[in-house]
Amino acid sequence: MSTKELQQEVIDNMRRWMKIENASVASTGNIMEKTNNPIVRIVMEIIQRDSQMHYRVQELIADSLESKTVALSPEELADVWEMIEKHIELEKKTVELAEKSLAALKGKRMLVQEYLLNYLLKDEQKHNEILDELEPVKNKIYPYA
Repeated sequence: MSTKELQQEVIDNMRRWMKIENASVASTGNIMEKTNNPIVRIVMEIIQRDSQMHYRVQELIADSLESKTVALSPEELADVWEMIEKHIELEKKTVELAEKSLAALKGKRMLVQEYLLNYLLKDEQKHNEILDELEPVKNKIYPYA
């Protein structure tokens, strides 16, 4: 498969995926309209916002292969890297708080609170992971940092 064919395949996949994300946003909206339950509503809102962000990321991927050049210069990353490192420390604190809260609830039969705290923990861990994965990108484009 040529590079151009590969790029077109990824573009087509992103465009199809974007349609699914739009359907997800509509679906979660419909569910929220049908219920006043705060647990169901917050879960649907979480999924809806994630779908909206996924759409934006998919659009950037497709656009970067199709029309818009997307680049990250060493200078741009260096300008904010110290702030990113501070943010990583904040994210680590949120994980610690979630873990402490879950430990406190263990065996207390507070299932809804545990469910929501587990969501928060996973989401904060995901933030840490995507920030951690940014460092190798930085090192490859800015090897002398």
